[in-house]
Amino acid sequence: MPNTAYFRPELFEFLRQLKRHNNREWFAKNKARYHEVVLEPALLFIASFAPHLGRLSPYFVADPRPTRGSLFRIYRDIRFSPDKIPFKTHVGIHFSHASGKDAHAPAFYLHLQPDNCFAAAGVWHPDNRALTKIRSAIVREPEQWAKVSRKLELEGDSLTRPPRGFNPEHQFIEDIKRKDFVASVAFTDVSGNRRQLDAQQAGKDEGHDCGGPVYDTPA
Repeated sequence: MPNTAYFRPELFEFLRQLKRHNNREWFAKNKARYHEVVLEPALLFIASFAPHLGRLSPYFVADPRPTRGSLFRIYRDIRFSPDKIPFKTHVGIHFSHASGKDAHAPAFYLHLQPDNCFAAAGVWHPDNRALTKIRSAIVREPEQWAKVSRKLELEGDSLTRPPRGFNPEHQFIEDIKRKDFVASVAFTDVSGNRRQLDAQQAGKDEGHDCGGPVYDTPA
């Protein structure tokens, strides 16, 4: 399958404008534009990514439904928040484990935001049962964990002391102390210079996104 651009500079321009005009009146006037440059490209990407995700693991789901699928809602949950800004200013896409019921299940995640785009994978704040299974697997198969983790820079919270029942002298005790097992990679700006030149030639100053069009991976 050839490289296909799903997310274009218009998406990031919409998010910049939404940040400046984060209110329901502006969004209502620009809702058709949201569907055109954000919602529809995101759903198309999710549907198109499903075969690639299946090759990684058959247990993760790419759900292209516009609601309750892989695309996070643009609307913020402000019911119990002192911050009443109604809309998110980023696009979030998650490919969660089929048995996962909440944000604490294993997942792949794509984050699109002006000047802050990244992909992440792992498990965030798993419950005690799942966390114990992960820690026990590290102890049981240290060579396999060394092979898997050597190229990863894990992020998230950790305990200050070793968890009960685990050897504090274990070679991977710092990983065993982790409460999250998440790794991410930021997208570098691969097209900013080109866009800046185009903007200068057009006689205007244009802001950069996180790297221009985001492409599907070739089969």
